[in-house]
Amino acid sequence: MKPTLEAGMEHTHRYVVPKNKTVPHVFEDSELFQQMPPHMEEGEISLGTNICVSHLAPTPAGMKVEVLVKCLEVNGSKTRWSVVARDEKDVIGEGTHERFAINGDKFANIVAKKSS
Repeated sequence: MKPTLEAGMEHTHRYVVPKNKTVPHVFEDSELFQQMPPHMEEGEISLGTNICVSHLAPTPAGMKVEVLVKCLEVNGSKTRWSVVARDEKDVIGEGTHERFAINGDKFANIVAKKSS
């Protein structure tokens, strides 16, 4: 690495979020991913609130990936999950993910208010 990088240096990147990068559109070929319905009450959605992941290995294009997700904790509307991703050769990533259940209409109203 070049010696020009020093602790304390900053850079700001600005980005306009397109609709196709929001959660329901990330994997458009997966209805399950779009709706995130398992174990949710009618009208309820879940929001990711904390992700801690290690990226351990690359995966070449065309290789299959399998992701094992295990629920570690349920505390009211908060859940914590273990996630391990493997390709055909290696574990490629692992970590934990926290989510909160929230009323979908309430969330849509928060987003709409922020958008206006």
